Amino acid sequence: MLVGVPKEIKDNEYRAGMVPTSVVELIHHGHEVLVQSGLGLGIGVTDDDYRAAGATIIDTAADIFAKAEMIVKVKEPQPQEIAMLRKGQVLFTYLHLAPDLPQTRGLMESGVTAIAYETIYTPDGVLPLLAPMSEVAGRLAVQAGATCLEKDNGGAGILLGGVPGVDSAHVLIIGGGIVGENAAYIAKGMGAEVTILDNNVPRLRELDNNFAGRVHCVFSNKASIEKYATEADLVVGAVLVAGAAAPKLLTKNIISKMKPGSVVVDVAIDQGGCFETSRPTTHSDPTFVVDGVVHYCVANMPGVVPRTSSFGLNNATLPYILRLADEGWQQALADDEGFMGGLNIHAGHVCCEMVADAHDLVYSEPNQFLI
Repeated sequence: MLVGVPKEIKDNEYRAGMVPTSVVELIHHGHEVLVQSGLGLGIGVTDDDYRAAGATIIDTAADIFAKAEMIVKVKEPQPQEIAMLRKGQVLFTYLHLAPDLPQTRGLMESGVTAIAYETIYTPDGVLPLLAPMSEVAGRLAVQAGATCLEKDNGGAGILLGGVPGVDSAHVLIIGGGIVGENAAYIAKGMGAEVTILDNNVPRLRELDNNFAGRVHCVFSNKASIEKYATEADLVVGAVLVAGAAAPKLLTKNIISKMKPGSVVVDVAIDQGGCFETSRPTTHSDPTFVVDGVVHYCVANMPGVVPRTSSFGLNNATLPYILRLADEGWQQALADDEGFMGGLNIHAGHVCCEMVADAHDLVYSEPNQFLI
């Protein structure tokens, strides 16, 4: 198969869909890889590194989209990229379609087969291609929140860990999944007082055990969200409903009751955000203020640490890329129900039920398109 890897063009996005070690594996399997010139500059990898791995360097994204049978990316295609996709081509990347009707319609109109990293699952319910970026985003969320708490960034002027004789900051994490656990790990490591809210009692027990009781693990409901959010200096939104739009758990009313100069970081913004006041921001303009509360809602948070993120992501995506290239998308998905869960769009049909529900579109059962 002819696999193409264009540079990312989203604001301040430097991650690479494939690193040289991934290229080596594809070449070893008998495939050809086209890499856009400059793909790896943001992660410290040169065109010569890709050439040494066996890739062919292509100057423009247009040439890659025109030639490749499968496009491998990191972030969702931007409008100019959607315009270059074609029927019969496979797109393998993060999509996050539930909150994004224009992208959904654009992919439908292109005729492409779009497989989303974030809705692939394993038999035990793990989202293996979302997990590495959730780890990064969870850890970054606290770093970003700590910076936003500084006075010259609009915050209350609070040091997350405090100092002897002065209270540490109170950090609330809504959601106890991978993002939430990693956020708690960093927040506790920085000396903050940390509370995790989740509505899964077995998961709360697991987190309590993992943190040896050093983190408060509390059942999540409307009352507990309001209580802890209005007491918090930093709130991290770490809620995920796979493939669907995130629920709005922090309402405008609660935001209005929070302390002036407090900070909210919405890691769920890729799926529409879990705070009612959230809207997507970028690394070049990451924050805005509502009712005195600083909002950090960058939609590609891991892009700010692209080297760590790219290698971590490739560790997870490579086995799936190889299966798509070796077997073809229909056979690869037919052999693995969890992999089939990644099929979001095919030839104008919406094959992900959560996306169809989010946009009131007709859902097409993916099995009908497989071998």
